[in-house]
Amino acid sequence: MIRKLACVSTFALGALLAGCVGGTGGNSSSENGEEGTISFIHWRGEDKAVFDELISKFEEENPSINVDMTIYPSEQYQSTAQTTLRDGSTGDVFTSFPGSQLEIINKAGLFEDLSDEAFIDQYEPQLIESGQADGKQLAVPLQLVFNQPVYNKGIFEELGLEPATNWEDFLALCETLKEAGYTPIAFPGSDIGPGQFMNPMMMNNAPNEDVFDQLMAGEASLTDDWWVETLAQFKELNDKGYLNKDALGTNHSAAISQVASEEAAMLATGSHAMASIKEMNPEIELGLLAPITTTEEEAKWEGIHTTTFMLAVNANSEKKEAAKKFVAFLSETENAEQYANETSQHVTVKDVEYDSEELTSTSEWIDRNTRFQPRFLIPNADVEKAVISSIQSVLGGKSPEEAAKEAQQIVEQNL
Repeated sequence: MIRKLACVSTFALGALLAGCVGGTGGNSSSENGEEGTISFIHWRGEDKAVFDELISKFEEENPSINVDMTIYPSEQYQSTAQTTLRDGSTGDVFTSFPGSQLEIINKAGLFEDLSDEAFIDQYEPQLIESGQADGKQLAVPLQLVFNQPVYNKGIFEELGLEPATNWEDFLALCETLKEAGYTPIAFPGSDIGPGQFMNPMMMNNAPNEDVFDQLMAGEASLTDDWWVETLAQFKELNDKGYLNKDALGTNHSAAISQVASEEAAMLATGSHAMASIKEMNPEIELGLLAPITTTEEEAKWEGIHTTTFMLAVNANSEKKEAAKKFVAFLSETENAEQYANETSQHVTVKDVEYDSEELTSTSEWIDRNTRFQPRFLIPNADVEKAVISSIQSVLGGKSPEEAAKEAQQIVEQNL
């Protein structure tokens, strides 16, 4: 069951974006904002081909509008997008992560209110709540992502394995994979791995969705059992050799390669990586699972979801009407369906039919009891960083108790 985003965190924003994959085009304007060249910025480099197709189609239907697409690295985009949006010359249409980035861009007044736009009705109402704030629809999340491990169905079938329903069985599954010569879990510990894999790892250790609100109110602590146990389970996976070697030195691209080459059986990030794996190995058959860190009886949640890649219009744009036309175009069922099937991404648009093997095989997760990504519910940037760093500290050799204590000290500094 898809649930609502409850609160957000805040990142400090840095310098201008760098290292982007860009398109071409000028920055012509029009008096009525309905024509000219509009700038479209996002972080999904793996989606470039399908967006090129969609942009060509949009320009054919709207000959007075050109779309100049620029793609930035996701980590830089998440931390610095506000800077490039400020003067309105870049990002007439832009994308936002939920949580901290949406909050900081909203505070800067850079979202055009989309509440009354007709294309809002194209979306499943319960799936676009993460783009709302202050009673307004500031952005529409296009993607429905499941932030839990991707696994190789072929390897699992070869070894007679099924996704585990409790922690002991998950460990046994990993041991079987290891004994068979596979790396059980490819974990990109140098970039997105800790912030992604923490979500399914903690979801049943701290089943209360308000746990991070309680943390910041002094009613919960990272030294409590729920987080110490989560860190201990990270340590157990690492100590038993179930994570790839040099996990802290592995980035997401390298981890994806390990799964695509069938060296590793699972990837500890999420469904957003499935397209990249399939691009490298079109024959691989993929599924989704979530580690259950408790007993089956104690488990409340089955998995993790996020509604993200939120389409927005820059409030400072001089071409708002043209920008809204492009967002409306991407919101049409036919175009959202093309985007979904060519990128192996579930979407939030109504009546979309999935024809790719990955999407049809994982659509069951839309109706399962999944929890909104807890990391996006940490209401303080320094605390979020401390939580993620405590995972890296444990993998680097610190005890769970020591790592939790150090992280809690940062929490207390921010209460």
